[in-house]
Amino acid sequence: MALLNSTVITEFNILGFPEMAEKRILLFTLFLTIYVTTLCGNLLITIMTKLDPSLQNPMYFFLGYLSMIDACYISVTVPQMLVILASHHQNVSFGACIMQLYTIIFVEGAECILLTIMAYDRYAAICRPLHYNIIMRRGKCYKMLFGAILWSMLHSALHTVLISHLPFCDNVINHFFCDIPPLLKLSCVDTYMNEIVLFAVSGVFIGLGPFVFILVSYVYIITTIFQVTSVAGRKKMFSTCAAHLIIVNIFYGTGCFTYVRPKTSYSSEHDKLVSVIYNVATPLLNPIIYGFRSSDMRRSLTQGCRTITFSVT
Repeated sequence: MALLNSTVITEFNILGFPEMAEKRILLFTLFLTIYVTTLCGNLLITIMTKLDPSLQNPMYFFLGYLSMIDACYISVTVPQMLVILASHHQNVSFGACIMQLYTIIFVEGAECILLTIMAYDRYAAICRPLHYNIIMRRGKCYKMLFGAILWSMLHSALHTVLISHLPFCDNVINHFFCDIPPLLKLSCVDTYMNEIVLFAVSGVFIGLGPFVFILVSYVYIITTIFQVTSVAGRKKMFSTCAAHLIIVNIFYGTGCFTYVRPKTSYSSEHDKLVSVIYNVATPLLNPIIYGFRSSDMRRSLTQGCRTITFSVT
């Protein structure tokens, strides 16, 4: 009977934040400020890690690509949100919605795997320092990066194909972008298979598997740190890992809440709030927590500013 009520959907209507319509100008200003700040911060880190000779090591190699992913990450959702807040233009074609879905799943998967690789990099640096240059040689870094991109593309394609073939009974998305949970809620048929794939592929291979790898890596890292007798040495080792742990907790915590749970537990209002943290706050925090708290990054930024000032004068 559900299929009888389905229609051919050519476009979706994205509601955004109708419950906060009276604060539309405030939200627009807030999200525009966050977007510009995030974009500039992440692009600056990407450029610095490519141009500064002192930042040519595996940790900053992956940080540069993580920042690039974050710049793409926030650019997939926030510009559309700004258009909705500014003009009430909430319609998006079916093809554009599916393309946005593919891109957001891709960048989320790539970020997840990059965070895992960065945990491995910290493990190699702290637990096997004498072999670090061999373990994390440049060729291997490029192979790991290519593997992360390829796996993320295949993972995203799987979910996108499954969802694009679903029949939809409604075209109103109670969210601020096209994402898996709100689209599954609009389906006219049982989405059990989609949820199984979401749990099995995203939950295990993109979520649980990498998270367990990160957890095991930090068990070895913390064990090694506590074997160091120097207090200054312990603090230095902890400082190189603290930023990564903070980002991992935010990213995985909100990500699991968003995707790895049954469709019946989805709540549009709660999902939108968590998605703001997941899709907006995390890319904003990455350059602040992971990048500019690094003494090497601050020194590179200071030298760059001095060089620009000297060139202008």
